[in-house]
Amino acid sequence: MITKNEFLALYEKYMSGQCTDAEKQLLDTYRDEMQLADEAWDDEEVSEADVHARIWKKLSESRQKAVVIKPLKQTSYKWLWAAASLVAIALLAGLLFMPVKKDNTTGTIVKNTKTTILPGSNKAYLTLANGNKIVLDDAKNGQLAAEAGVKVSKAANGVVVYKFDRKPGEQAHEGVPRINTITTPRGGQYEVILGDGSSVKLNAASYIRFPEYFTGANREIELNGEAYFEVARDKAHPFIVKANGTQVQVFGTHFNINAYSDNDDITTTLLEGSVKMSKGTASVMLLPGQQGTVNQNGSSIKVQKADVEANMAWINGFFIFHDQSIVNIMKQVSRWYDVDVEYQDAQVQENEFGGTISKYKDIKELLDNIKFTGSIHYKIEGRRVIIMK
Repeated sequence: MITKNEFLALYEKYMSGQCTDAEKQLLDTYRDEMQLADEAWDDEEVSEADVHARIWKKLSESRQKAVVIKPLKQTSYKWLWAAASLVAIALLAGLLFMPVKKDNTTGTIVKNTKTTILPGSNKAYLTLANGNKIVLDDAKNGQLAAEAGVKVSKAANGVVVYKFDRKPGEQAHEGVPRINTITTPRGGQYEVILGDGSSVKLNAASYIRFPEYFTGANREIELNGEAYFEVARDKAHPFIVKANGTQVQVFGTHFNINAYSDNDDITTTLLEGSVKMSKGTASVMLLPGQQGTVNQNGSSIKVQKADVEANMAWINGFFIFHDQSIVNIMKQVSRWYDVDVEYQDAQVQENEFGGTISKYKDIKELLDNIKFTGSIHYKIEGRRVIIMK
């Protein structure tokens, strides 16, 4: 492990591109962070002072031995430490602890029961226009399908590349390209390259519908859930995403759309280029770094500065929460870990949290980090997570 000053020095070295592989691994051991305001400490049995004492004990032990953790995946550290305060270091180190609970009858300390629910992974299935389904995560690299003018192949990096051989003059007699669907289940994510070269990264519990080939004036697809797009430039043929009554039109750009049916709002976050977001008679133009938000049941589109780091965290392998309710947090957790969530009372749903943590961990580690604040408790029954006071 490393001290605060050592971390800051390594961080500056990383940003200048001078870190060795070993130093990057040290940084990766400190990549999880979960912070709460002081008023969140309301557990009578575990005081903030007790927690800090345990944290500093762990820090002292960590300085006496070297720990190397292999990163689960490549990630960017540019937004891990906007301000490296002493409290942040302490709380961060606290995540290394296995939270414990007291047995009310004996007063002894016991560890939580071991329950392993692993995080999601790359998995999805492709439904061809003829109804045939291809499970993409089980498929071997190489060509997956070659029929009715469509060729689907799986590259060595796991990305599915979708190409169409049928020419417009060879399409079905009805003159309309047939529709295909790529779906990610809960606990899945996937990247697809469409026939025009556009890249679509699908988050968990999402799907896109698109034609076998793009024809006519526009390139149109349908989205439900969340996806990050890197659209191939073609000024003559705008790329249009339709999502739960909202339409986003682009010519070539990078953007993220969150349009889950169980969310109150639909959001479009623009990283590069420009997009036109529309619903009903309302429409706005977004610039890089802006976010458009519209209520599922409304038509007014609000434009504001985007929290790009939080909105793009899922792409980079993290959960980032900025003063979010436990309900919104657990929606993301439920989709990624494929679990159901139950709340024992309404009051616990009002708790808000903020922090950053890797999404490639056992769910119990994530929940323990929140429980560590003393604001909530939880138990796991099968694939059901019960949140309680």
